[in-house]
Amino acid sequence: MVLCPVIGKLLHKRVVLASASPRRQEILSNAGLRFEVFPSKFKEKLDKASFATPYGYAMETAKQKALEVANRMHQKDLRTPDVVIGADTIVTVGGLILEKPVDKQDAHRMLSLLSGREHSVFTGVAIVQCSSKDHQLDTRVSEFYEETKVKFSELSEELLWEYIHSGEPMDKAGGYGIQALGGMLVESVHGDFLNVVGFPLNHFCKQLVELYYPPRLEDPRQRVNYDSIPTVDTFEDLSDVERGGSEPAQRDTGSRDEKADAGAMGQGMAEAECHRTRETLPPFPTRLLELIDGFKLSKALFTACKLKVFDLLKDEAPQKAADIASKVDTSACGTERLLDICAAMGVLKKTKQGYSNTETANLYLVSDGEYSLHGFIMQNNDLTWNLFTYLEFAIREGRNQYHRALGKKAEDPFQDVHYQSPETRLRFMQAMHGMAKLTARQVATAFDLSCFSSACDVGGCTGALAQELAREYPHLQVTVFDLPDIMELAAHFQPAGPQAAQIHFAAGDFFRDPLPSAELYVLCRILHDWPDARVHKLLSRVAASCKPGAGLLLVETLLDEEEREVQGALIQSLNMLVQNEGRVRSLGEYQCLLELHGFRQVQVVHLGGVLDAILATKMAP
Repeated sequence: MVLCPVIGKLLHKRVVLASASPRRQEILSNAGLRFEVFPSKFKEKLDKASFATPYGYAMETAKQKALEVANRMHQKDLRTPDVVIGADTIVTVGGLILEKPVDKQDAHRMLSLLSGREHSVFTGVAIVQCSSKDHQLDTRVSEFYEETKVKFSELSEELLWEYIHSGEPMDKAGGYGIQALGGMLVESVHGDFLNVVGFPLNHFCKQLVELYYPPRLEDPRQRVNYDSIPTVDTFEDLSDVERGGSEPAQRDTGSRDEKADAGAMGQGMAEAECHRTRETLPPFPTRLLELIDGFKLSKALFTACKLKVFDLLKDEAPQKAADIASKVDTSACGTERLLDICAAMGVLKKTKQGYSNTETANLYLVSDGEYSLHGFIMQNNDLTWNLFTYLEFAIREGRNQYHRALGKKAEDPFQDVHYQSPETRLRFMQAMHGMAKLTARQVATAFDLSCFSSACDVGGCTGALAQELAREYPHLQVTVFDLPDIMELAAHFQPAGPQAAQIHFAAGDFFRDPLPSAELYVLCRILHDWPDARVHKLLSRVAASCKPGAGLLLVETLLDEEEREVQGALIQSLNMLVQNEGRVRSLGEYQCLLELHGFRQVQVVHLGGVLDAILATKMAP
């Protein structure tokens, strides 16, 4: 391995990468470098116009990133890093410097500039060697840059926006990632490919050689040209020189016995070092690595659902990967890898005859199954996935990220996003229907509701819960109340059967229109979507519609009072941050809300999974 001798030199040093870029981390890790990641907080606001060249700007930015980390680490823990590596990648075209786009429109501007043209990718790299004396930090900076020429094909508006909506451009200089989907935009590359990815590994190797294995100036005959990376043999000779020797290494000196003694000593030291390492190594972070890779498994499952792989295999004999690929119009090699990971996840079975659905797949992943989660998965794939790409922004700003994920603001996420077209409305309803079918039976049987003769499912969407309430209580008349656009499609989700006569659909806006009269009002997974002010408004409207003795059934995911133990609730809390203005609440918070609006006698049942049911009674004023 080319880097091994240099890695040997750095093995016992504290090496820090001043970058959060996963691409840089992957490039250096694959090269065998051991390092810590300590992202720089340097504000990249240097005046570009003050630099004579684009690469001068990139190198200065890289240097400032590395120096900021070196100083912060020195001050923070008084243990100075030995080496800090900083890098900054920019794209230039027509004299303009393009960094990371701030939003989708900015990405569109950048990619339009690159379409059909050749541009330069510069990466500036700074290697800061650090030392400390009398608690003062001393640094020595080595800088370099690498340039790669890249040419784009002519991009149609359709292709351009399709790529932007993938979310990939948003954290990459110039608005594209050549190592992933962005590679389809590229016609040619002249220079170091890894430089375009984010780190010029070849030039970095040469720079390390110059820093740690310089040629011996006193003997011109021994000078080495480092335009290319020296061989391992050259490194071995130079490492002897660096240790202080004035002559080249003599490999065959000494008697055979001396060599044997030296070999035995070396072996003993190696065994001692190996034993020490085994004792001091921390436990292997299996669970942590599973969490890190978790999003890849989710995306693989989403992709298989989008390709209707499970529909294809429903009630069918096992099929070969090539046959499945031809039917879903995908590559044979890619399809086989996708099927293999689905088998590893336990949603497919793999035998010599081919691939087939498991019971789980037939029950939940086939799109037309009674308990299908296909719609919920597509909602996550087509919308939630893109929103979570901007989770960092949501956390920094404390607001939803539709303006970044969709390129427009959403004042009302339901009207502006979920219901903006028949297609998005149907996708949302399918997602809600799938989740409601999973839990409707548990909700309907959580409490004895036989004392009520009428119920109104406020925001009841497809009527999945109404169907179960009618089945459980044959005397109960249930009204599903939701927006007119929802009501147009809701009846299509209702199966024919004896319960149909008990279920009625009424159109209206529960924030504005009168609520249908009922003895029991149901708010199933509604309140978490809204901020406190609107929750108060909705509860006050329900309370005004209730007579004394009427019931209110709430179904939500409850946080525990410490807000730290229920993982499902905490994930939903993050989901609310990127999607809505709402939030997940604790039982104590819901009890306070109910009491404020005249509801008492609060009962709670945990339904299993992630949901909880709360039943309260309206008291007389």
